[in-house]
Amino acid sequence: MENSDPAVEVESPCQACGACCSYSPNWPRFTTEDDSALDLIPEKFVNARLSGMRCDGDRCSALSGKIGEATACGIYAVRPEVCRTCMPGDPECDMARRRHGLPVLG
Repeated sequence: MENSDPAVEVESPCQACGACCSYSPNWPRFTTEDDSALDLIPEKFVNARLSGMRCDGDRCSALSGKIGEATACGIYAVRPEVCRTCMPGDPECDMARRRHGLPVLG
């Protein structure tokens, strides 16, 4: 029986993926954010050039968990615009999922 209660939260496919957050050290870059938005991101997660998120290899330093199983963003509420615009199943998502050997959503 399907649950039709709108109060029941459906888990985002992103929480079982994280591929876009571990695609490239150059991908989580700052683009359209203003200074007040960037000031909300903890310094320890910002790269030395102040141009994007700090990465450990290809993986964003704010990402926790195991890619393809269970992940979470440590700064979700204040994440950069580039992170906000990547949506499950869009071309960027599918490209990152392919790189990690995960099935595409789009």
